[in-house]
Amino acid sequence: MSGNMNITLKVWRQKNNNESGKFETYNVPNVSEDMSFLEMFDVLNERLIIEGKDPVAFDHDCREGICGMCSMFINGRPHGPLKGVTTCQLHMRSFKNNDTIVVEPWRAKAFPVIKDLMVNRSAFDRIIASGGYISVNTGNAQDANSLPISKVNADEAFAAAACIGCGACVAACKNASAMLFTSAKISQLALLPQGVPERQQRALNMVAQMDAEGFGSCTNTGACEAECPKGISLSNIARMNREFLGASLTA
Repeated sequence: MSGNMNITLKVWRQKNNNESGKFETYNVPNVSEDMSFLEMFDVLNERLIIEGKDPVAFDHDCREGICGMCSMFINGRPHGPLKGVTTCQLHMRSFKNNDTIVVEPWRAKAFPVIKDLMVNRSAFDRIIASGGYISVNTGNAQDANSLPISKVNADEAFAAAACIGCGACVAACKNASAMLFTSAKISQLALLPQGVPERQQRALNMVAQMDAEGFGSCTNTGACEAECPKGISLSNIARMNREFLGASLTA
């Protein structure tokens, strides 16, 4: 039988990016341990609306750990205390009765606050638009077995493609670096034959756009990999550095 708990929330409230924000405290009683973290926020917002107050704005969509929109910084960790899950997959049984939970948005210059816990992550979209695609004519779709790809490359490309672009890597990094995200997108294509013709220009363009967006540098602390809900490997950053160096030398 599931139990109920009383939770104290300290939530960052900010009207927009032009105004300063502050923490506001809310008591949320009778929280079921079977609730997801977002369902708990739904309950809080229903109460705030009934009281005539502004509900807490937060991003969500699939609530299945696929879209990456549920970006909350919970008790000092992106997506909360569990490893390998997004905020929407976090349940209240991960907390204790009478716990105080501090919830903030991603904090990075390149992710300006829209409202409360929502941030603008369009910087990621612009990095993808700068080169994270294949534009060369590869002809009609071939039979899957007619294009040989080593299992090692296929597995590594698949693992890199698992990145959902949630921004946890940026939020976890003391420098607000987007190296893990960008390297995953570069690696995903560089490892496959279809991505080879544009690999050099892709690396140059995507790294340049990443820098232009104002993300910080990587200092190899490993926080990005540790907090990534999909376990994207730091080895992708090493691959991106090789791709970028090779492209720079031959440009």
